[in-house]
Amino acid sequence: MNRPSWAPPEVDIEKPSIARVYDYWVGGTHNFPADVAVAKSIADKNPLLPRTLRSNRAFLRRAVSELTTLGIDQFLDVGSGIPTEGNVHEIAFENNPDSRVLYVDIDPVAVAHGKAILAGNTQAASLLGDLRKPGDIFAAQETRDLIDFSRPVALILAAVLHFVSDADDPKAMLREFTDKLAPGSYVVISHAGMEKKPAPEEVPASASQTYQENVSEVYWRDINEVTALFEGLELIEPGVVPVPLWRIGPEGDPEGFGAEAHALAGVAKKV
Repeated sequence: MNRPSWAPPEVDIEKPSIARVYDYWVGGTHNFPADVAVAKSIADKNPLLPRTLRSNRAFLRRAVSELTTLGIDQFLDVGSGIPTEGNVHEIAFENNPDSRVLYVDIDPVAVAHGKAILAGNTQAASLLGDLRKPGDIFAAQETRDLIDFSRPVALILAAVLHFVSDADDPKAMLREFTDKLAPGSYVVISHAGMEKKPAPEEVPASASQTYQENVSEVYWRDINEVTALFEGLELIEPGVVPVPLWRIGPEGDPEGFGAEAHALAGVAKKV
């Protein structure tokens, strides 16, 4: 197999990567046959999972587009995965060519691909970083080069806080980020969950051994618990809702979830 330019030599393209599996599910092209095989195997056992992730990606595109209309031109996307088709920089640049975007992920494979994809781009970068260590993210050279925290920033935490247990205090973790943000900044969150916390038998079952070996445990939260993550911030309309219903666009709800989506989303402003 020919190795494309976005796959650096240190990345094993014969070994499935959960970041590339995700890329395949959301319609990206930065994946290989090994990833596609795993993606299809998981989807056969849990068809809700890729549909939910596509619905989440559509929400993220709407949120970024909305924030650019509100004048936001800096985006810090923590837990970004591979910055591929329809991701933050494409939407932001389309609406404001002067935007700046920093992707942060804990997965070295995702970051390696991100660096290759964004090579030569002076307005977007990919950084290896841990959500649980905001100070390290703020101190990184890539962050200091791209993000001016004296001005409003959009902090994106899409489909990542549900990997943080209550014991690890996601609200306190989030405050470490928001304390750094200037007034007028926004926080974008999507999170596994439903209006009411489902009973264990209602939560989609683990789909495959391969997937479970590559991701952390998911902590489902209901709409009140996700709303509480925005404490101290001003939620914009429509508040915290199922992902397809957040300012639903002209494309409607192609996955057909409506209020039954297994993910919630909201956007809030720091005033």
